[in-house]
Amino acid sequence: MSYPGSVVSLHIAATGAAPMQTCDWVEAIAGRGIAGDRYFNGLGTYSNHPGSGRQVTLIESEAIIALARDYGIELAGGFARRNLVTHGVALNHLVEKTFTVGAVSLRGMRLCEPCSHLEKLTHRGAMGGLIHRGGLRAEIISGGIIRIGDSITLGENSNRP
Repeated sequence: MSYPGSVVSLHIAATGAAPMQTCDWVEAIAGRGIAGDRYFNGLGTYSNHPGSGRQVTLIESEAIIALARDYGIELAGGFARRNLVTHGVALNHLVEKTFTVGAVSLRGMRLCEPCSHLEKLTHRGAMGGLIHRGGLRAEIISGGIIRIGDSITLGENSNRP
């Protein structure tokens, strides 16, 4: 099954509170994360806390648009503190599913609910405005290069946990 979804922007940060940098492409390393990103290097805000899905994070551009429309809070893609900004795919439906972004295979692990750290680095009210639409945490099953414009496709074995 193919989604009409695609990657609209890519972002990494060197450390937990560092500004997000926009990239034309990123290298996804299986079992590790996005090369150069804070969690890949063990320097993320929550790197010392156990939990799955810190290898790559995704958020829908539609959620960012809704945050501006419903709460008056405007965040450019990277300010949402997620690695991939997508369009045209319901990320909440990808929990426990395998999917591809371009040639890279990912496994949705859990929702990426907003936290007070996000709000501290962005705008007051961002946390509340992104509840249940803050994105997806995923693990990298097979790596490769992810580029802006890459399509998002549901994997064949996506119904298996």
